[in-house]
Amino acid sequence: MSGDKKRVQFRAPHRLIDRTDALAEVLGEDRTNILVTALREYLQEATHDDALTQEIAAAYYDDEITVEQLKSLVGAEEAANLRVLKQQLDEDFIDEVADA
Repeated sequence: MSGDKKRVQFRAPHRLIDRTDALAEVLGEDRTNILVTALREYLQEATHDDALTQEIAAAYYDDEITVEQLKSLVGAEEAANLRVLKQQLDEDFIDEVADA
């Protein structure tokens, strides 16, 4: 993973942050490491969910996300497959319009 970091701020329920702080204390880590690990694991699991992958693909087909965003969400191999499918869909659409 890249060494580049970006500062973010967000609001979370006190109870969630208190639990994060307690876990950080037990593990001898800081809150940021706990939150980054949790976020990384969530994103990894979420992108293996078929329904979410379909939503990501639809967003890509509708030009709501870039190919770089697509790669970061589903990985390079799956992104390449979705790019080919998008090209095929675009070509089929052009053929259908031309035949109409």
